[in-house]
Amino acid sequence: MDFNKINEILNNDGVIAYVTDTVWGLGCLPSSEKAVKKIYEIKHREAKKPLILMSYDVYPLFDYVKQPIEKEAQRLIKKHFPGALTVVLEKSENTPDYLTSAMPTVGIRVPDNKTFADICKNITGGVLATTSANISGEPPALTYEEALNYIGNTVDLVIPSYGCEAQGRASTVIGFKDGKTVVYRQGEIIIGED
Repeated sequence: MDFNKINEILNNDGVIAYVTDTVWGLGCLPSSEKAVKKIYEIKHREAKKPLILMSYDVYPLFDYVKQPIEKEAQRLIKKHFPGALTVVLEKSENTPDYLTSAMPTVGIRVPDNKTFADICKNITGGVLATTSANISGEPPALTYEEALNYIGNTVDLVIPSYGCEAQGRASTVIGFKDGKTVVYRQGEIIIGED
């Protein structure tokens, strides 16, 4: 993998596509408002739908959420990260409004995919602002070929999966209200059975 090229693209407000453990993703550096706007344009995505933040480990993501985080959130993060779980938490002042559609929360996730982890370990800051690689309303890309077909001509780079393929089921998205877990989207991981 050409990490110099990936970094050069990202540091110049570029957008990349990559494999995760669930579906293919589209992402940029969280600090690049220009690149975030580009993602919304590529996807024809509604401005009120926020992006989430992903990394190779939970610690780089903690900078973007208010501390301390809920006990239950800590427990679920310990149990399911890395994996197909997106946890929505109150954001810190490090998370720009343009990432979260001005909402007070941000979703964080650590995919269980070696290729994705290698990308994040080698980029500035180790975190990607991300969403699925597809046009809004269409099915997400599940293979390198689909990613190329769907959005290949609109992104700066589609990184091959290097044999670490997407499994095809979306992540479960959870948040917390009054200390209780709320499931926003039921995906791969079933919450409430643990």
